[in-house]
Amino acid sequence: MSDRLKLSVEDYMAELLELVRAIEEVNVAPVADAAGRTLAQPVVAASDVPIMANSAMDGFAVHASDLSVGATLQVVADVPAGSPLDPAMGTGECSRIMTGAPVPSDADTIVPVELVEQSPDRSRIILEEIPAPGAHVRGAGEDFVGGAEVLPAGIVLGARELGLISAAGVSEVTVVRRPRVAVLATGDELRPPGGQLERGQIFESNGLFLATALAAAGADVVARLVLPDDDDEFTAGLERAAADADLVVLSGGVSVGDHDVVRIVLQSRAATSAFRHVLMQPGKPQGWAVWKTENGRSVPLVALPGNPLSTMVSFELFVTAVLDRMCSRTTPGWQSAVAASDWTPPPGRRQFVPVMVDVDATGQQRVRPVHRRGSASHMVSAAAQSDGLAMVEAETDHVAAGDTVSFRRYQ
Repeated sequence: MSDRLKLSVEDYMAELLELVRAIEEVNVAPVADAAGRTLAQPVVAASDVPIMANSAMDGFAVHASDLSVGATLQVVADVPAGSPLDPAMGTGECSRIMTGAPVPSDADTIVPVELVEQSPDRSRIILEEIPAPGAHVRGAGEDFVGGAEVLPAGIVLGARELGLISAAGVSEVTVVRRPRVAVLATGDELRPPGGQLERGQIFESNGLFLATALAAAGADVVARLVLPDDDDEFTAGLERAAADADLVVLSGGVSVGDHDVVRIVLQSRAATSAFRHVLMQPGKPQGWAVWKTENGRSVPLVALPGNPLSTMVSFELFVTAVLDRMCSRTTPGWQSAVAASDWTPPPGRRQFVPVMVDVDATGQQRVRPVHRRGSASHMVSAAAQSDGLAMVEAETDHVAAGDTVSFRRYQ
């Protein structure tokens, strides 16, 4: 297998993206149930936000023409937040008002409570300081107006986006149907956590990681199986998992060994397959295939290496991009960061190293590897403690503190 094709990260990514197409099926979902979904259509505001002019401060609604230091104003009404009141106010009159309450039609300025002295019976105020005319009034439609697009298609809906949609008066959204993804972990050595390990065995973790990460990325995980290094048992499990899936993600068995069941089965039984050496560390052995199911469906498969950190890095780089293509959304790019410590990348391959990130007083992101072994493929603790990945190009033989590197937070 020494003639396995060597590809750059970009070239291998291009191969994977050719396997999938955008999902055309959409669902209409209540906003409260839309977390993690991808917008298929833009969200348009149902009304102005704010819907009416309202106060930005606790204080008093006044006429700007009455503003002068030492002036005494008569309090004629109280307007709490949520009140429907619109009190009439003549010259020399004001209304007590709370933050968020609608500004009376006869007022145009808010005087904060700390700028006045109130009479003992709270019926009058004396202006000790005066704000500028129009101060502390939030205008109707100041944020956006009804009919305005507030979120474009392709956005993944998180807490902030859902809050915005609700504030815009929208109760339902049109979202991309979740990709149905099956997860397969392979290896005779894999055992569920909680039991006793015998010599040569390890606790299975990749399947749980992949299923959880896929769900967080908006997928519907339709199967999660752990399969042995047996050609027929693996094939049967793959057939079951692929039957209702849009995509299958596998971990383990993709290298050049005599017992690498994923490679062996896919090369002999898949409709098409390819296994590559990608010029990256960790995650050099990678593969993909198209599986023809018994019911006639063609299902793309993405096969990741089995070492835990390799699986996690490969998911972040490749599987998230595949999901983004299926959901018609944009994959986040890389940002610049400054190395906070020295390290030595592996020669000849682009390094993706789990790092912690801090932001210094100037706003610059500063990153450092979380583990002394950097990006060694079996170091699962490195990924668990990190904020994202730093990328170091293959030509770099040493990273010194203060050097610029590329950085991307986990999605």
